[in-house]
Amino acid sequence: MGEDVRKLMHRHLGKVVAGAAVAATATAVMIGVTLPGSASGKESSGGGPQGSAAEQGQAARQLPGVVEDAPEQGRTGTGRDPLTDDEMKRAQALTGGGGFRLSSEDVKGAKGPERLSTDLAELGPDEVGAADAPRRAEVTYYDYKDDTYVTKTVDLGSGKVTATDTQHGVQPPPNRDEVMEAARLLMDDKLGEGLKKDFKDATGKALTRPDQLTVTGFVYRAGEGNPGPASVGDCGAHRCVRLFTRVVNGPWIDTRQMVIDLSARKVAKLT
Repeated sequence: MGEDVRKLMHRHLGKVVAGAAVAATATAVMIGVTLPGSASGKESSGGGPQGSAAEQGQAARQLPGVVEDAPEQGRTGTGRDPLTDDEMKRAQALTGGGGFRLSSEDVKGAKGPERLSTDLAELGPDEVGAADAPRRAEVTYYDYKDDTYVTKTVDLGSGKVTATDTQHGVQPPPNRDEVMEAARLLMDDKLGEGLKKDFKDATGKALTRPDQLTVTGFVYRAGEGNPGPASVGDCGAHRCVRLFTRVVNGPWIDTRQMVIDLSARKVAKLT
C-alpha cells in the first residue's frame, strides 16, 4: 500500500513539474514577442544574451510610436454638432457675397465686409428637441463703410439667408486682421515713435512689420478709463482699439495709452 502511494505521488509531482515547465516556456515565448531584442534572448550591446534593465528600457523607448489619423470630418454636421469646415466656408460664401460685398468695406478699405465670426445658430423655442431641427449658421461682420455690425443667418440645408440684423454702436472683440492693422497704423504714426524706439532698444533691430510683435487688442469706447482728447470722442460709434504689445518671445512694450481709431484710421493718446 505504501509503495503504491509513493508511485502515485511521484506521478503527480511529475505532472506538476511538467506543467510548470510548459508555463515557463509559454512565458518566455510571450516575452520574446512583445519586448525588444535584448529582452528576448538576442545579443545586447553588452555582448551577453540578456541586456541590462536600463538597456531594455532604452530599447523600448526607441520603438517608433504609432499616431492615428484624425477621423475624417463630414461635409455636413448632425444635430447640434459644431459646424464643419465645409459648412463654415459655405455659410461665409452665402452671406458675404453679392451686393453686400460690393457695398461694404473691410478694415483695410478693400471691397467686402470684415468677417468676425462664424458659429452654429441657436434653435428657436419650438425647434429644441425636434428630430429634424434645421442647421443654421450665424456669420458676423463689421462694415467699415458705415460702421455697422451685421449678423447674417443662413439655413445650411436650403442655402438661403433667412435673417439679416444690422446694428450701430455694437463693438465685439477685434479679430486678428484688425489688431494687426491697428499695430501698423500705430507704427506709421508719429505717436508710434516710442514703440519703435523701445523695440530697437530691446532687439537691436528696426521695427518695420507688425508681425515682429505679439499683439492683443481690446475695444475702446469713449469715456472708458482716462478721458482722452476730442479725437477719441467717436470711439464706440467708430471701431477703436487699444493694444498690448510685446516683442516676439521678448519683453512687453507699453502701448496702453494709445487708441487706434480703425474707422477714421487715426491714432490718439489718452491723457
